[in-house]
Amino acid sequence: MFFAPRPHQVVAVVFCVLILVGMPPATAGDGHPRWQAPVSGEVVEEFAAPPAPWAAGHRGVDLAVSSGGEIHAPADGVVSFSGVVVNREVLSIDHGGGYVSSFEPVESELAEGDGVSEGEVVASLGSYEDGSTHCEGQPCLHWGVRLHGEYINPMLLIGELEPSILLPLSSEEGQ
Repeated sequence: MFFAPRPHQVVAVVFCVLILVGMPPATAGDGHPRWQAPVSGEVVEEFAAPPAPWAAGHRGVDLAVSSGGEIHAPADGVVSFSGVVVNREVLSIDHGGGYVSSFEPVESELAEGDGVSEGEVVASLGSYEDGSTHCEGQPCLHWGVRLHGEYINPMLLIGELEPSILLPLSSEEGQ
């Protein structure tokens, strides 16, 4: 016995195929603005989103930079906070659109309300009050970014994350 598909079933299948075939591949930075990195150093510790807002995680990236090294504004913005938090100086910049970047430990002469331009030196790498650094054994900058109050991976904004590529388990065909 032959069952002919109903017209709405054909339309649904064609629609699904067009969506799957016609969509461009997603990239890690889709929908985010493009910024420049605040320093040129390598990533020492990557972003690790917490499983819940109150849980442990690494809400930013740690970037290698020499002691006293220059920190640059990743994008235009306005200083929303400049001061000491616990035992280190923190600088936060509101970039508009819900994006706020924070840097620690730093030394900065900027004050709340100061405007900054992309690439402008906004601070130098500082240390904790006891002289220690954020990363054990080497100086580094902790760079965090919040979007509408939620932490996101800053590397999304500088195009450093590439789409995942699935690779075969074996180079031999048929396995």
